[in-house]
Formats: sequence, structure tokens, C-alpha cells
Amino acid sequence: MSDKDNKGSMTVAEAGRKGGETVRNERGREFYETIGRKGGATVKAERGRSFYEEIGRKGGETVKAERGAKFYEEIGKKGGDRVKATRGPNFYEEIGRKGGQKVKKLIEEGKRAARAAMAAAEGAPQEGSSATPAAPATPAAPSGETAGPGQQNE
Repeated sequence: MSDKDNKGSMTVAEAGRKGGETVRNERGREFYETIGRKGGATVKAERGRSFYEEIGRKGGETVKAERGAKFYEEIGKKGGDRVKATRGPNFYEEIGRKGGQKVKKLIEEGKRAARAAMAAAEGAPQEGSSATPAAPATPAAPSGETAGPGQQNE
């Protein structure tokens, strides 16, 4: 009988490893993925997103201190080359174009919202004023013509 057969001589690390292997063999990899997701969701609910940001920053600082900034350059290049190999050489161009279009759309929406807010502020009565606001303008007809008084837009 060897020392490993005697349960009293097994270290905590050995027991944990043996237990983990047994669970993996019985339940499979998906089990660990599921409990990992559940645990992550619980931590996020209890501690919030800022917790992950903080531990990520601390981990990044530790890696930078141990391996240097050059390490990040190397893994970034490797990752970029891998994406290029799997997605094709035009992938970065396509996502750049999509991102630029999204930014353009957001800027246009922001400008429209700002114009609408300014127009609303100009039409609103001043605070402390007893003047009644002007009657609303008649909306424009779809063809661009305005309906006269008593007429409906068609």
C-alpha cells in the first residue's frame, strides 16, 4: 500500500485535483462553464461592474510590471494577425467603415436633438412672464406646401 492510497497522507492540493478530475469526468466541461457564468453573474450583482474594472486594471498593472509594455504590443500583434487570418484582410476596413458610419449617424442625431431643444427653448415663455405662448404653426403638407386656415393637408 503506497502513501497515496492512504487518505490521511493526501495533501489538500492533491485532494482538490483528484476531486476536480472526478467532477470533470462525470459532468464534463459544460458544467464548469455553467457554474462559472452563474458565479460571475452573482459577483456582478453583488459588487457591480466597477469591481471587474478594478481587478482588471490591477491585473494589467501587475502584468505590465512583470513583463513590460512590449508584452502587450506582442500579444496585440499576434491577436490582430489571428483575426486577419480568420476573418480576411478586409475585416478591419469593414469594421472601420461601419464604426465611422455609426459615429456619423450619432453626430447627426445629436445635432437634430440640439436644434429641437433650442427651438423648444425659443418658443417657451420666459420664467416669470405672464405672456401666453404663441399659437402653434400649421404643419407642412407632405408636398412641402402649407395648408391655409380652415384647410386640411392632404
